[in-house]
Amino acid sequence: MTRSFPRRRSLAVRLTAVSLLIALGSIAATAWLAVQTTTRAIQQEQGQALSGDATIYTEVLGFAAANHTWDQVGPKLRSLSEQTGRRIVLTTLDRRVLGDSGGAPVTLPVKATASVDPLHVDPVLLPQAGTSGIDPRAAGPFRLTPKEREDVDGLAKKAAVCLESMGIAGQVRESASGRPQLIGADPLSLRYFAGKCGLYALAAPTPTEQAALSSLNAAVNHCLESLGADQVKLDLDLEAVDVPDQAPIRGCIDSARREQLNPYVAPPALLFTLGPGGSPLPTFTLSRENLTRILAVTGGVLVLAAALTVLVATRLSRPLRALTEAAQQDRPAPVKSRDEVGYLAAAFNDLTARRERIEEQRKAMVSDIAHELRNPLNVIRGRLEAAEDGHLPFDRALSASLLEEAALLQHIVDDLQDLAAADAGQLRLHPEPLDAADLAGHVAAAHADRAATAGVTLAVAATGDCTLAADPVRLRQVVGNLVTNAIRHTPPGGRVTIRVSSTVDEVTLAVADTGTGIAAEDLPHVFDRFWRAEKSRNRQTGGSGLGLAIVRHLVQAHGGTVVAESEVDAGSTFTVRLPVAYRGRPA
Repeated sequence: MTRSFPRRRSLAVRLTAVSLLIALGSIAATAWLAVQTTTRAIQQEQGQALSGDATIYTEVLGFAAANHTWDQVGPKLRSLSEQTGRRIVLTTLDRRVLGDSGGAPVTLPVKATASVDPLHVDPVLLPQAGTSGIDPRAAGPFRLTPKEREDVDGLAKKAAVCLESMGIAGQVRESASGRPQLIGADPLSLRYFAGKCGLYALAAPTPTEQAALSSLNAAVNHCLESLGADQVKLDLDLEAVDVPDQAPIRGCIDSARREQLNPYVAPPALLFTLGPGGSPLPTFTLSRENLTRILAVTGGVLVLAAALTVLVATRLSRPLRALTEAAQQDRPAPVKSRDEVGYLAAAFNDLTARRERIEEQRKAMVSDIAHELRNPLNVIRGRLEAAEDGHLPFDRALSASLLEEAALLQHIVDDLQDLAAADAGQLRLHPEPLDAADLAGHVAAAHADRAATAGVTLAVAATGDCTLAADPVRLRQVVGNLVTNAIRHTPPGGRVTIRVSSTVDEVTLAVADTGTGIAAEDLPHVFDRFWRAEKSRNRQTGGSGLGLAIVRHLVQAHGGTVVAESEVDAGSTFTVRLPVAYRGRPA
């Protein structure tokens, strides 16, 4: 018989009236205040730290671009140290000290803060370097003589006065080579008044620039000749004249510039930024003032909440004691009563069981992600350490290898991001009418080079009217993942076919290969994240282990289905069926 309770004495009413008020109020206040205070502190202190490191790197890189040795770098390091409060040490690649801002010798960290090489600059650290990776402050043989600078400055001032008289405002700025440049003026207006205001004379190269430009032009053409490309002529902007597409020759231009600038810039070096006493800087540390402020705000709210909670808990804790003991001992609670406490105990038991299952799934997921990211990270670190120790040269082969591993990491992270968006319901679809046969043809064309490299024949077979409503980007991702997977597991001489067909209600996209196939006991797991049939879990085939899981999410979001059929040593077929009329939902 179910026991009834007076509503005013019901545990649910009392807990709702008091505990919710205290809990919600304290949690909301603590969370809001802590987030606001912590965010402000982090932004302030991280901004200061990043600004200091960026200033040091930029200034030291500028010194390297303007000097052919590090002999006079000491005063620059001491000035930067006084400005940022850091101890700065500069060494050769084999860690021979080139300059130190001061203090007793210290043991340098294993990893340098940055590598300083004006001819190989990371565009993220110095956006002005652009895709060439060359510091624009490295003028080298283009640097004007004092007499040339005086003459060109005179022309620039006259041009500025002339343009101002025409109502065109502009400023004269000196470049790294000493050549003045007009900035801030409208390009169309400059072109219109170029002859009247002497801009053609100003743009003419000086003898120094002409000699450097001729040398550079010869080196670029020698490179192009070795590639079987046409000869070009460069202008002062270091671009080929009358060549619409600069991309094919950009590599020769950049390599020739590096060869020309190499004698004029300082050799590559390692930069170390340390604490004032020479101790390694922590990744991030809150200042004492910010830490005290956060603790005071959080502590004050929590103390108030604790006081109110203790006052109420002394009157409500008795019927919950058994449940508390069960929670402390991490065991199921005995369910004896049929009141609110009994229902709470039953829910607690169910929650405990679900928590254990979720924890196992979480551990497995974290282990899988750590495994997938560890391999490329170990390769990158190992090769960088070998190069830093002098066992490997810093050449194009090493950079290409590191770029390949970085691209693999990016591929894994992008796939994880897609799955996370799908799990959170934030992967949106934008359906529109499209022809599935045309889409399959585009995917085949995009993968033609990969298939040819693998020695695999890639073909498309379409029948019937294959028009449907779907998100073209996401559907191309589905077919692309399936084709990539098929090519990866098909040996040379094999065949991958994209078959497209339709009925009145649905369109079918099937990707069939003549590859190694999948065992029957493994087929139910092919769409699981990070699952592979190879028990060794190696990455010889280059996949992230997430492509098929993403395929399943995207197909389900379109209201369709995807199934796998396979036979060992005969091949596999992945079949996607999508409704003609879009009835899906956001993934």
